[in-house]
Amino acid sequence: QVQLVESGGGSVQAGGSLRLSCAASGLSVSNACMAWFRQAPGKEREGVAAIETTSSTAYAESVKGRFTIYKDNDKNILYLEMNSLKPEDTALYYCAADGFRWWLRPLYHYWGQGTQVTVSS
Repeated sequence: QVQLVESGGGSVQAGGSLRLSCAASGLSVSNACMAWFRQAPGKEREGVAAIETTSSTAYAESVKGRFTIYKDNDKNILYLEMNSLKPEDTALYYCAADGFRWWLRPLYHYWGQGTQVTVSS
């Protein structure tokens, strides 16, 4: 069965950086459309970045220029490089996968359990 396991979250100060990883099993990241979402307490789940099978990407306006999504097909891992972090980036971050190009819509079939990112001012 498909399993997505996120890691790399933590607590950082504003302006800092983190790299999130999503290790996939039961599917090949090279053949999947994948994305990162986040959800802060009391808020809806928000699409942050997406990448499809040709490596085309899409980003939420709030993270453009600061976050980068990419895959390592050999390791079967999805990454989210996050720079210039802001307190408003604080949330539980999830990775998601599907065979369809949902881009930033939260309609993916497979989801991980999430990794917490906390940014202090």
